[in-house]
Amino acid sequence: MKKRNTIQGQLVLNAVRQLGNHPTADDVYNYVVQMHPNISKGTVYRNLNSLAEDGILVKISVPDATDRFDHTLEKHYHIKCMNCKEFVDVNLDYIQELDDKVAELTKYKILSHDVVFKGICHNCCNKNK
Repeated sequence: MKKRNTIQGQLVLNAVRQLGNHPTADDVYNYVVQMHPNISKGTVYRNLNSLAEDGILVKISVPDATDRFDHTLEKHYHIKCMNCKEFVDVNLDYIQELDDKVAELTKYKILSHDVVFKGICHNCCNKNK
C-alpha cells in the first residue's frame, strides 16, 4: 500500500536535506518548528520513521547515541567524533566483500551492513595539544 505524500512529510524531508549533517529527530523538529510552529514533535518523528521505512531516507542507528537520518541513499560509512559528537560521511566505497565473508561464515543472507567509525576529529585533536 502506497502512503500518501503529506505536507508534513515534505517539510521533514526538506529539513533533513537542508540540515545535511545527519540530523537527529530533535534537530529536524527544531528546524521545522521555526517555520511551522504548530507541528508536533510526534508528527516529525512519525514522518522521519515513515520516510525511512519507505526508503526515502536512511535511519542510522548509532551505538550509545541518538539515531540519525541521512538523505544519501547510496551505501556508505560514517565517522563520529567522541568529543564534539560531529557525525560525517566517510568517502570510502561500500565493501561488498565484508557482506560476502559474513554470509559465508554465518550462512545468513546479508542484506547490508552499517559501520560507524569512532574517533577524535582534527579540530578536537588540535584543541588537546
